[in-house]
Amino acid sequence: MKNSRLKKQIQFIIEADKIKHIFRQNYLINNSRRENDAEHSWHLALMAMILSEHSAENSLDMLKVLKMLIIHDLVEIDAGDTFAFDKLKNKDKKEREEKAAERVFGLLPEDQRDEMIELWHEFELMKSDEAKFAATLDRLHPLINNYKTEAAGWKNHIITKRDIEKRNNHTKESAPELWKYIEEIIEEIIEKGSIISEDKQ
Repeated sequence: MKNSRLKKQIQFIIEADKIKHIFRQNYLINNSRRENDAEHSWHLALMAMILSEHSAENSLDMLKVLKMLIIHDLVEIDAGDTFAFDKLKNKDKKEREEKAAERVFGLLPEDQRDEMIELWHEFELMKSDEAKFAATLDRLHPLINNYKTEAAGWKNHIITKRDIEKRNNHTKESAPELWKYIEEIIEEIIEKGSIISEDKQ
């Protein structure tokens, strides 16, 4: 291939196919198997399209939100999926994912590499309204899946109400209506005995 820019872009696209083989802790809603990162990212993009009206910020750059959601887990090609509530594995998550971002996005032409890394950092640090809304969806999706599968993805872990509230806390500001829904889900999951209420600890 004579076009070196296109060659790099195709190489990145081929590498990104590996995300389809990174399986997450959460199960598909029909409970048949664990979902992979590609399925998760697609579902988040769909959620962004459908739920954008619930963002507290009326002038979100939705293309930016979609870009973040599509690329945010590509680092897991190298770093693997780290379960949100695994305190031990989360200790070196940042270091592993930073290294992965440099390699995976580094396959792209320089300008696209820089854009992807900047978007990924913005998402991780929740530095903008777009990043906060994207993060809200990233946390809401597994919550919905666990709600619908009787916490299939949480069964081997001790998850508390406080854990979930802490992980989703920024939603109070970024999408208040979605936060109300999260509170309802949490209470129903507690009633089913899938997570521990602080009162029962």
